[in-house]
Amino acid sequence: MAEFGVIGLGRFGARTSKELLDLGHRVIGVDSDEKAVEAMADVLTHSAIADVTDEKALEELDLTNCEVVLVAIGEDLQASLLCVLHLKTIGVKEIWAKATSKSHHQILSKLGVKRIIHPEEEMGIRVAQSLNYPMVNEYMSLGHNWFCVEISIGEYLKGKTLDDIMPDDSEFFHVLLIKRRDEVTVTPSLSMTLEGNETLVMAGSLKALKSVAPKLKKPS
Repeated sequence: MAEFGVIGLGRFGARTSKELLDLGHRVIGVDSDEKAVEAMADVLTHSAIADVTDEKALEELDLTNCEVVLVAIGEDLQASLLCVLHLKTIGVKEIWAKATSKSHHQILSKLGVKRIIHPEEEMGIRVAQSLNYPMVNEYMSLGHNWFCVEISIGEYLKGKTLDDIMPDDSEFFHVLLIKRRDEVTVTPSLSMTLEGNETLVMAGSLKALKSVAPKLKKPS
């Protein structure tokens, strides 16, 4: 169990806080809007109404013990940047922040923010991927155009081997595991035959994954 700070309790900040709490973590929620704090007060581990552009107010919240402090302020660019600047000044080591524009991202990057999040953009990419490849349950960027994806295997692939779905450029593609009911096989043999209604976790370059996708789609 870890402790996290979430500054800005709008839709994005509130949803992130609830998810962290559901995962068993402690969350300190902060916002300058009294109504936003009151709406979350019974859920959060600790909550505070504070002017996050005031360094002294942030210092009094004792956020330096948090594993990560997420600055979830999006609309008010000045408040977001001042908040990040003050958090760094008071010694918060790990800061993540929400950005709403390219310039916002660039300034946060210059301030040394470790991870910059674009919720709407990331959700748009996720929805587009889901529409394009409905069999993809989850995907995660590993950087440098490499991704890890979780795929649902349908009945229509029953009888095929893993080798049958391998891309030509197999050097940049790996089947990490296959899950059948309660049984998980790590780094399965390419001669393994698919049964349908199972889950594959694969990692590969974007090019390799794109070449695999048509082989996994249900025939029209």
